[in-house]
Amino acid sequence: MTEQEALVALNMIPDVGSLRLKNLLEAFGSAPRIFLNSPEKLKQVEKIGSKIANAINTFPFENLKKELELAKKLKVRILTVNDDNYPQNLKNIFDPPICLYVKGDILPQDEISLGIVGSRRASFYGLQVAEKFAYSLAQLKFTIVSGLARGVDTSAHKGALKAKGRTLAILGSGLNCIYPEENFKLAEEISHAGAVISEFPLNFGPQPRNFPRRNRVISGLSMGVIVVEAAKNSGALITADFALEQGREVFAVPGKVDSATSFGTNQLIKQGAKLTDSVEDILEELDLGLSSGRGGSRTAPTEQPASATQSVSVSCCIQKEGVVEKQIVEKTASFSEEEGLIYNLLDDKPRFVDEVVEQTKLAVHRVMPALLKLEMRNFIKQLPGKKYIRTEINT
Repeated sequence: MTEQEALVALNMIPDVGSLRLKNLLEAFGSAPRIFLNSPEKLKQVEKIGSKIANAINTFPFENLKKELELAKKLKVRILTVNDDNYPQNLKNIFDPPICLYVKGDILPQDEISLGIVGSRRASFYGLQVAEKFAYSLAQLKFTIVSGLARGVDTSAHKGALKAKGRTLAILGSGLNCIYPEENFKLAEEISHAGAVISEFPLNFGPQPRNFPRRNRVISGLSMGVIVVEAAKNSGALITADFALEQGREVFAVPGKVDSATSFGTNQLIKQGAKLTDSVEDILEELDLGLSSGRGGSRTAPTEQPASATQSVSVSCCIQKEGVVEKQIVEKTASFSEEEGLIYNLLDDKPRFVDEVVEQTKLAVHRVMPALLKLEMRNFIKQLPGKKYIRTEINT
């Protein structure tokens, strides 16, 4: 049994979770070795009681075989917390999922993402706002993360899809038990424009206890969470709480004072959440050097202080009549260190994000914001297939 298979098996055992897994790995060294121990030895590990120890010791491995076969049949990939391509944003939270079942693709640029959550019984206003925000943010290359629930979540996913952007749907059930059922077709669309994701085994049905766990994944994958409408004690407020615990930004859209679904968002604003009535409010708070303008149109970024900028020497390649001539041009621009390294690297040869990461020696979480800023300022261009080149206009 491989490390990945053992982690999938442990994830199939209720209540193991990432914190107990950490204790088990510290005690026994690897995931496969955990299954070689008696219940008595397992119970010696912190927070491992008789119930979990017996479940590990008696785990039916034919269930693991069936799970892996079903995943293959459904074209679902299973990422474990130790995999290199496990989302970095999520890996850094207090209790990341042991496994992620993924239908579709999680890409490096999904680190630049925002969660949009709200009431399942949203008003027409709430549905409209959620779709508008998702549409505008997706146009600005943000990945939209939500929970595929009725109401605000559904509108957020649809807004991102209308903008031909990326969106991630996080489920509170297994991927073979799409919930709610009426969103099955929407889930299929999302899997082709992002990913449908769950930490639960494939045939795990929706249960009330699943959804708070789902909510921590929504916030964990995101740079910030936008709450559109939320009643008192709603799941959207739980997501906002997780966001704060994880060090994420919380944005709240104000609502009518006499509306039950506005209670939560208005309360969040009282407690210090960013009052948000436009995409511009979000961009200013995240400080990515971008501006959407009112109504979602793009405008030039504001200038940064001289202390935050540096002069960068860049070399440009100009193609004339099929002959490439190298011309070194001194150009002073308000580039950060990351932007300068990336801009100097790129030319007319398309490069994938992982190539940029490898050749600049920068971490992915530093590369993605820099790419976004350069693209919004028209210094570089994103091609189909998520490749980047330098634009002719700035050569």
